[in-house]
Amino acid sequence: MYTRHISPLIQEALADTPVVLLNGARQTGKSTLVQTLAESEGRRYFTLDDHATLSAASNDPAGFIAGINAPVALDEVQRAPGLFLAIKAAVDRDRKPGRFLLTGSANVMLLPNIADSLAGRMEVLSLWPLSSAEIAGNADTNLADWLFSGDLNANAVPPCERSQLIDRLIIGGFPEALERDSERRRAAWFDNYLQAILYRDVRELARVEQLTEIPNLLQLLAVRSANLLNFAELSRTSNLPQTTLKRYFTLLETLFMLYRLPAWERNPGKRLVKAPKVFVPDTGLLAHLANWTADRMGVESGLPGGLVETFVLGELLKHLAFSHQRLTLWHYRTQNNIEVDFILENRSGNLTGIEVKASATVDAKDFKGLKHLQETEAAIFQRGIVLYSGREVVPFGEKLFAVPLSMWW
Repeated sequence: MYTRHISPLIQEALADTPVVLLNGARQTGKSTLVQTLAESEGRRYFTLDDHATLSAASNDPAGFIAGINAPVALDEVQRAPGLFLAIKAAVDRDRKPGRFLLTGSANVMLLPNIADSLAGRMEVLSLWPLSSAEIAGNADTNLADWLFSGDLNANAVPPCERSQLIDRLIIGGFPEALERDSERRRAAWFDNYLQAILYRDVRELARVEQLTEIPNLLQLLAVRSANLLNFAELSRTSNLPQTTLKRYFTLLETLFMLYRLPAWERNPGKRLVKAPKVFVPDTGLLAHLANWTADRMGVESGLPGGLVETFVLGELLKHLAFSHQRLTLWHYRTQNNIEVDFILENRSGNLTGIEVKASATVDAKDFKGLKHLQETEAAIFQRGIVLYSGREVVPFGEKLFAVPLSMWW
């Protein structure tokens, strides 16, 4: 069993909050983690994937909750939305910390009726697929914090071997996919995973006229991962009306199949009008959808830039989930198309810019966007980093560094 970054945060939240929800995509390891915590704490465990439990929770949610008189773990609670109001009533009667540990495979922050019902009573934590550090058995160091302000010379970063990077890209972070011993068997797992999402979760969340349209849309978005989100262009390419397209997009976002990264702007009010970037956040699933195989990447001269950038996005999200500095993530783009792939921002508004290069070499032109950010935001610029598939940490000027992608594992 893997040690997860998020485990100490769950225990901290249970110590002072009545309801703790662990949110994340299916098959990220939520059930395994929650069952382990429940067993260690003597907490009762129910899963709504069990038909009898789901029937009881759906038909009489208040009675179901009233019948539980001890701390409990409830798995896949999005399957019985009525439970949230019943839990709210129970918590209003007794606000004892740690009463309810919930998991959900749909993002409740995008389901306002559910999120509002437990406002002020519930802490939401995110469990992403396994990070490279968790896979390697090193779940202690927060690498987002280290990139932001840590001593880049303090930790020895091994050379980034191309074969290792390709393995990380095509396998991704879903625990069951990691256990498959061949690319063919992983492909079968991803096929089954997508079918389960479409034929169960999508049907439960919304009525969809044509289920065939959603996998086609997801495949279209896969080849655009790490690009700006443009609904007008997507509508033309997919032959879907924008209203339908946005509905499907929100469904996939709710199920953690897509991630929308907002743009940074000094004036917070302007962040909302800048185009976000869209990602399929797990590289294993992305490589499967876009038909990127180890053999294909092994013979081509370069690695796909969008896949490598998506890998970094996924690693950043996993480490931001337990960031001690409570960092937030953005991308940066000017009207003149000067861009920085990622920006980390701390609570004081200081920035670290991160560029991603799939190549094994870096030169001064790769720092163009970071230097622009350094010049225009000098007062709040922390440092600029180019992550590349090279062999060592290299300084490229004041506050500018090239760092191997192997830092993640």
